[in-house]
Amino acid sequence: MPKLTMVQAINLGLRQEMASDPDVVVLGEDVGVDGGVFRVTEGLLDQFGADRVIDTPLAEAGIVGTSIGMALYGLKPVCEIQFLGFCYQAFHQLKSHASRFRSRSRGRYSCSMVLRAPYGGGIRAVEEHSESTEGFFIHTPGLKVVVPSTPRLARSLLVSAIRDPDPVIFLEPTRAYRSPREEVPEDVETFPLGMARIVQEGDDLTLVTWGAMLHTCLQAVEQAQEEHGFHIEVIDLLTLSPADMATVIASVQKTGRAVVVHEAPRTLGFGAEIVARINEEALLSLEAPIRRVTGYDVPVPLYARESAYLPNEARILQAIEETIHF
Repeated sequence: MPKLTMVQAINLGLRQEMASDPDVVVLGEDVGVDGGVFRVTEGLLDQFGADRVIDTPLAEAGIVGTSIGMALYGLKPVCEIQFLGFCYQAFHQLKSHASRFRSRSRGRYSCSMVLRAPYGGGIRAVEEHSESTEGFFIHTPGLKVVVPSTPRLARSLLVSAIRDPDPVIFLEPTRAYRSPREEVPEDVETFPLGMARIVQEGDDLTLVTWGAMLHTCLQAVEQAQEEHGFHIEVIDLLTLSPADMATVIASVQKTGRAVVVHEAPRTLGFGAEIVARINEEALLSLEAPIRRVTGYDVPVPLYARESAYLPNEARILQAIEETIHF
């Protein structure tokens, strides 16, 4: 099997779904001639033509609104917003329309569309290019929110998202776009939406994370194992809405301790909901307070201070040590 980057794996997923289903279309700024800002859609225009790979004006509300109309017509649009921070211009379309058609029509209509957007810091980008505001979408009933962490999962989750009858916000961690590489089979795979995966098992502590933070967490966990002999269970959520809390709760009931890591701001970040759910369903299993390692409640700084904002190995390791030694 070839080793692909996440960019290549997502491109493969788009290519395969477009080849197998003529209703799948791709649209967004520069997705055609230029192949997307990160070249995720490179080559699709040549293969499928301008009727199915559509370069749009710089108008996020128009891109999402058009995708909603296409979905209601019966197509399966995959629209690209160049960075998550640009979605705010189209948030009213997602909040007031895409998320509501199933309930508004009492189940008569669905809105099968995918919104792809790079998100997160660590690439030395400018303002509104490094934000991690997945909480906006998680808080909107009717939207599914998916965050892949590896190339193979990115391809399989994207296929599942395209085939899903409801609108899916598919957030691609820019820091993981080209590293690491992973073997991705040519045969089409799917991974169920709403299911987390246990990356490694352990019985001392449960660590919950998603996206690019998984790789930082694994480095910290490896250090904790080497230096202290801690055996840590690592859960990669993958889908944030609906989240697989059953897997998280079962793990915490086993380990008795938990740390949650995300790069979004701390206040009302999704980690707060995870902590609340653990307290509701596994409080009597806890042997220590749950700690969160997160971004700070400030705008993502420019690159000179970006590394100080993002959770790093040292902060994660400290949280692990404090929780286990409580």
